[in-house]
Amino acid sequence: MSSIDIKFNIKDKPEFFKELKKRVNKYFTDNNITKYSNLSMRVKTIFMISLYFIPLIIIISGFVSSLWVMIAMWVLMGFGMSGIGLSIMHDANHGAYSKNKITNKILGYLINFLGAYHITWKIQHNVLHHSYTNVENYDGDIENPVMRFSPNQKRKKFFKYQIFYAPFLYGIMTIYWFISKDFERLVRYNKRNLLKTQGITLTKAVLEAIFNKIWYISLTLVLPIIMLEFPWWQVLIGFLFMHFICGSLLALIFQPAHVIEETEFFVVDENNSLENNWAIHQFKTTSNFAKDSKLFSWFVGGLNFQVEHHLFPNMCHIHYRKISDIVKATTKEYGIPYHQHKTFFAALKSHFTLLNKLGTGKYDKEMAKI
Repeated sequence: MSSIDIKFNIKDKPEFFKELKKRVNKYFTDNNITKYSNLSMRVKTIFMISLYFIPLIIIISGFVSSLWVMIAMWVLMGFGMSGIGLSIMHDANHGAYSKNKITNKILGYLINFLGAYHITWKIQHNVLHHSYTNVENYDGDIENPVMRFSPNQKRKKFFKYQIFYAPFLYGIMTIYWFISKDFERLVRYNKRNLLKTQGITLTKAVLEAIFNKIWYISLTLVLPIIMLEFPWWQVLIGFLFMHFICGSLLALIFQPAHVIEETEFFVVDENNSLENNWAIHQFKTTSNFAKDSKLFSWFVGGLNFQVEHHLFPNMCHIHYRKISDIVKATTKEYGIPYHQHKTFFAALKSHFTLLNKLGTGKYDKEMAKI
């Protein structure tokens, strides 16, 4: 099975996305602005990177003598990690931060400071998730052996508890990336010939991932243990707390954008085809939230405007708020759904409600009545 096997329905309102792109491009032309980053984005970049690296420098300096100060540094790093992941490396790995490919490559490499590997992330996120959102066996974001994210997945008895253990699994997500997920995915992607899309072999990718993880763990855990006058286990707790904060924030931003009551889930038919064209498919599988919360949107890299991000992934997120009105108005004209929740908590409620329904089987019973 290869990611390029799926066929979208090109006859499904092809004029819609053509018109939408025309209107969005006109916005940039009329305002004489670039779709890439601007000064405010560069200031934000400095802030997020500093939020991670300054506490790290303070920790490895060895001058921290208070346990609570050390924990505070790990907490700041947790927010810094998530800020880098949501606001900087995400845009860069989409090629949306700058016209300069080298700039995008350098900033995209920052994902390795989250314990992950940039090549794996690009395939899972850019190639699979963005192309085949909520499509069973293709979108890796809805694949988890201990959770049921889609009604198209077989329900197991222990899934009825997933609403309770989901927050814990979300919290250890980046630890899982670091320890196992990257290597599991590399093997899988190699079998599907997806490593070729990144111009790399399995052997080289595995060696690169190992190298990156060695320097990462040396910098963020081994060196602090050596430099700080605290028991090693206290430093380890701080390190894990940092990852738990980051993992929780990343998961709780991305999951309510796709795995909620309002969005749809798909499987390909016998011809490996989907019923809609690519753009309309994104509207059916994606949702926005907390549009009016500017500070929240600033911190999460505009990913509360997930609809706009999926339609225009090569556009820096600082523009999503402005173009969202254009997108919503155009969908209204063409009769296409535009999912959104007024607040972040409303989106979270919808996500966990769906998790509960999928886990207990209530979702299946409701569908059977339709």
